[in-house]
Amino acid sequence: MTLRVLALLILLLPLAGCAINPATGRNNFVMMSEQQELDLGRRYNQQILKENPRYADEKLQAYVQQVGERVAKYSHRNQLAYQFTVVDSPDINAFALPGGYIYIHRGLLAYLSSEAELAAVLGHEVGHVTARHSVQQQSQSTAWGLLGQAVAIGTGVGAAADLTGAVGNAFVRGYGRDMELEADGLGAQYLARSGYDPQAMIEVVKVLKNQEDFARDQSAARGEAQPAGGYHGVFDTHPDNDRRLQQVLGPARALATGQQEVNREAFLKRLEGVTFGDSADTGVRRGQRFYHAGLNFTLEFPQGWSLLNRPDALIGHTADQQAFIAMTLEANPQNLSPPELLRQRIGGEPLVAGIELQQAGLKGYSAVIPGNAPRRVAVIQHGAQVYLFVAAVRGRASLESQDEQFLNVIKSFRPMTRDDYPQAKPLRLHMVKVKAGQTLEALAKGSTLPGDALKTLRLLNNLYPSGQPRAGDWLKVVR
Repeated sequence: MTLRVLALLILLLPLAGCAINPATGRNNFVMMSEQQELDLGRRYNQQILKENPRYADEKLQAYVQQVGERVAKYSHRNQLAYQFTVVDSPDINAFALPGGYIYIHRGLLAYLSSEAELAAVLGHEVGHVTARHSVQQQSQSTAWGLLGQAVAIGTGVGAAADLTGAVGNAFVRGYGRDMELEADGLGAQYLARSGYDPQAMIEVVKVLKNQEDFARDQSAARGEAQPAGGYHGVFDTHPDNDRRLQQVLGPARALATGQQEVNREAFLKRLEGVTFGDSADTGVRRGQRFYHAGLNFTLEFPQGWSLLNRPDALIGHTADQQAFIAMTLEANPQNLSPPELLRQRIGGEPLVAGIELQQAGLKGYSAVIPGNAPRRVAVIQHGAQVYLFVAAVRGRASLESQDEQFLNVIKSFRPMTRDDYPQAKPLRLHMVKVKAGQTLEALAKGSTLPGDALKTLRLLNNLYPSGQPRAGDWLKVVR
């Protein structure tokens, strides 16, 4: 080891160390104090809220906060000021930041069936916070990066930093099954101590496992590649048969005494009227057409294309993900014409085959950026708003193979008509009590759900893949 490497490592030593994990009692490698963890959480929280809008239902937000605080009160770090937020997103997800900032997407809320299951999700995320999983992960990643810098300085071989960085990324990608299981075990203990049934943790894992099975079945039916595991996608077997999951939940079951609350009906009443799928604030998909009432526009994507609606972009892509078109909302403070604005946005790159666009009273301009990876680009002015389109293909396909489709998407952009506005209203959850002889097949026939309505209703009510409700049960339907 050279003197320079030795000196750098000596400088790094005060930053690193082993700390007693407050939840497990074990020594963990960390490079962050608790105060630094809290500061990091506060900074990230501000960014997260910009990218993940808060769901505009303060009664539901207060309810989730109340349930979360009840669970966190019995955690190993109950001195933290936990904040629980419902994110306005249809995604099946929940996550935690350092310091006690916890988020649950309304898309996941829709598939839960009781207050105990909600508490299980929040308890799982509290478990990540109390065990300082994100701190451990960041510390390990930072250490690998610093070690790579030290090796690079000492050897003069910059590739060494790349190598150790790659090893570090592989080591810490995601939380990994061990941390997820640990969070399950801790969350179940907090459930039991706070008076909820710890079996709810198993029920939540079943819900998430059903989501993965459904996504896999749908992809296979369409002939698409198998999707990656989603939130908590760490169980290959059925949760009831997963030995390690049963082991980590054992201590929680021992803590459960007396009547453990589930609160199914009270929870379902809280979901009455909650948005399901796309929201009006972010735009609504109906088949291949997208509507945004607040911005007064609609456009259409080709049959077979999928649509990804992100806070920063609307992205359509082919089933094989080899062709895509993205649309973003752009500022135009200088009030440039569409050709001028397009040239400004592409930063001086050449444009060829330019065409003026005139559609539904809107003005625009489209052209191609030539080169090894040519792109179709366009700008459309709509009142005070300006929309930028960028389209491209991947792999060996040529732009010409998809350019007609790209232009069709761009030219389908127009203001909404009076007949469009009903289509822009979001779907909502409603609760119905099952009558004697009533089946999910009958309920699915009258559903406005897109795609396979029957299977979606089964997923929503924890009856996937072939269950039937009993008379008197409360069911979630969508209309």
